[in-house]
Amino acid sequence: MLSGVNIEATVKLANALTIPVIASGGVHSLEDVKRLCAVEQEGISGVICGRSIYEGTLDLAKGQALADELNGTSY
Repeated sequence: MLSGVNIEATVKLANALTIPVIASGGVHSLEDVKRLCAVEQEGISGVICGRSIYEGTLDLAKGQALADELNGTSY
C-alpha cells in the first residue's frame, strides 16, 4: 500500500528459509530500495514494486540503477 517495506519481517522470513526471498508490498520510493539493498545479504534477492511504478512514486530505471550501484552489479 506504498507505506514502506516491512524490512524486519522480510529479513525474518529470509532467515527462516533456504531459498531467496523476493520482497513484496510497501515499496514507495528510492529510500525503500536503499533499505532493501542494505539487507540483501540476508537472502533477499529482489522486490516487487508494481504499484509504486504505476503511481509514479518510483522510477524503475532509477531504482534499478541505485540497486546496481549499491550492490555492485549490473543487469
